Amino acid sequence: MTQFTHSPVTPRARIGHVHLRVGDLDRAIGFYSGVLGFELQQRFGSQAAFLSAGGYHHHIGLNTWDSLGAGPAPRGHTGLFHTAFLYPDRASLGDALRRVWDAGITLDGAADHGVSEAIYLADPDGNGVELYRDRDPRDWPRDAAGQLAMVNRPLDLKALLAEALPRG
Repeated sequence: MTQFTHSPVTPRARIGHVHLRVGDLDRAIGFYSGVLGFELQQRFGSQAAFLSAGGYHHHIGLNTWDSLGAGPAPRGHTGLFHTAFLYPDRASLGDALRRVWDAGITLDGAADHGVSEAIYLADPDGNGVELYRDRDPRDWPRDAAGQLAMVNRPLDLKALLAEALPRG
């Protein structure tokens, strides 16, 4: 692979949205809107939908253009590992956990990474989903040389749930 020596991308760059192929649009909307609470912004019949938080045009695109009726991608193949949704604080992440548990969805894992706290699950199409919150960068673990020293410790889900936002 050719090495490039370009300067780093602007620190203001962000991942704006994710667009997922799904097998059943209504089922996917039911998960991303009904369970996680993202708002449906626009729908194109049975082919595509766009959802967001806070009225943005879309954070999540869903489509059945090449995947109507399809099952999950097989394990061991390349592709998206998971989509990560960043929550602003621990109370909001606790609310997300409550929504997932209330829907009867089984978690694939949960971890305290030192820099963040995360819960992991799959959407109805088998796409990996991470729901997480970042700690203040001043609290991130560092080694003796000042480099990040992320960890993979168990996350206390009961304590997280206890901090959940009150139901609205």
